[in-house]
Amino acid sequence: MSKPISIFDTTLRDGTQGEGISLSADDKLKIARKLDHLGVHYIEGGIPGSNGKDIEFFKRVKELHLQAKITAFGSTRRKDSLAEHDANLHRMVEAGVQAATLVGKSWDFHVHTALQTTLEENLAMIYDSIAYLKRKGLEVVFDAEHFFDGYKNNPEYALSVMRKAEEAGADWLVMCDTNGGTMPHEVYDIVSTLSGAIPGSKLGIHTHNDCELAVANSMSAVRAGATQIQGTINGYGERCGNANLCSIIPNLQLKLGYEVLEADRLKQLTNTARYISEIANVHMPVNQPYVGNAAFAHKGGIHVSAILRDSRTYEHIAPELVGNRQRVLVSELAGQSNILSKAQEMGIDFDPENEDTKQVIAKIKDLEHQGYQFEGADASLELLLRQANGDLKELFIFESFKMLVEKTADRPVVSEAFVKLKIDGVSIYTAAEGNGPVNALDNALRKALITYYPGLKDMHLSDYKVRVLDDKDATASKVRVLIESQDFHNSWNTVGVSSNVIEASWEALVDSIRYALLGQTKREGYEEIPSAGWGLVNH
Repeated sequence: MSKPISIFDTTLRDGTQGEGISLSADDKLKIARKLDHLGVHYIEGGIPGSNGKDIEFFKRVKELHLQAKITAFGSTRRKDSLAEHDANLHRMVEAGVQAATLVGKSWDFHVHTALQTTLEENLAMIYDSIAYLKRKGLEVVFDAEHFFDGYKNNPEYALSVMRKAEEAGADWLVMCDTNGGTMPHEVYDIVSTLSGAIPGSKLGIHTHNDCELAVANSMSAVRAGATQIQGTINGYGERCGNANLCSIIPNLQLKLGYEVLEADRLKQLTNTARYISEIANVHMPVNQPYVGNAAFAHKGGIHVSAILRDSRTYEHIAPELVGNRQRVLVSELAGQSNILSKAQEMGIDFDPENEDTKQVIAKIKDLEHQGYQFEGADASLELLLRQANGDLKELFIFESFKMLVEKTADRPVVSEAFVKLKIDGVSIYTAAEGNGPVNALDNALRKALITYYPGLKDMHLSDYKVRVLDDKDATASKVRVLIESQDFHNSWNTVGVSSNVIEASWEALVDSIRYALLGQTKREGYEEIPSAGWGLVNH
């Protein structure tokens, strides 16, 4: 039976050092609660006293009564001083946490260059700091910074650092690949050496992704004897990031048979990764392994035909094990299998022998040739399929819209939209302003519909992207607009294409509203939006 693996999450500390990531105290508390629900064993909350957000976090996190051990981060005492007088160590104790992560130098080059002290004094700094925290009743995780670089430069000294930390009472000896430049075979050999040099010690690994090897290096360390892995959700972190726990956890548990998380907790992995990406306001790579939106997505007709028979033909695990799901993409590469699978997923009854199926495939390929991209706009695709199947009820008819954009010398640009629709035979004419043409159109369209469909007040546009499809025509080029919308329960994507960016935006915008009324949330397992059926077809 493999040893249990302890997961040490440093998203709230090391992860926030990544470019473009800034978390408020409230954000950090939300993420801590989510990580605890996932089942990680340690949550490193930050550096006590370093800033107001971390001070507030350590004060308020106690109210959450989490199962995970909340950990404070800090460095060894200053050179030529006493641990009892070190303000940084005092703040770690005063944070009221169960565990402390103490970082110390293990590379002789850093001792001389960064600390500007002797090798002997560095060992004393490590010993005194750990011993002080142990006397205060804290579990101590010792992070040996630059351990692998230090070992390769001076193996005797790097090992002496770890021996001194163990002598002082450190509970964990963690080897850090701080610069992210170590190879997996080097990690395995060095961890194996340390395991033999200090038998019985509890070893951990902390890797960075500068060579795209943080996950591989972490797994090599586990195979060599490490039982704690430090990393971040989605691999957030300084420079190229930290080891991605969203890949490490399932790799160890599903591929190598280690005890990491309870099976029902592992199913929360995808939800956790996407939740934290939303809080951090950082888009997840669509192709991120295990938890990405495309991790189990299939586009080629041959692939789709095979997975409909048995998903193991093109999937290395069942996506449900990590809380993800299989997706079939529909594009110019689509065949009948793609359409049937997508229709089944959407609850649409498509007869494979029906001529309508062939016509839909032909229409999708033609639209994709024009520039539409349905693999990134499932909502527009569903509307198209339901229309072909005769499932759409006419709710409103588009008649016209007009735009006015005014710019004066002393005022910012003002956009005004005029929209004319017909609902139940009654003509509706509305006007609305916005901070841009699309916003004005959105406001005018909602204004016309909200009386009839009040549920629209709960949805809003969350993202808007424009891509030029062929730049040879310069400003006359055709463009594709992708709009992401969301409500309290769900998000969806729609597409529009035109040589006029306003018309392309209108197409995507109208599809977004039509889809909101369709009741997509019911298909995803939430309560249905009270509505059904469609009228206007843009494509």
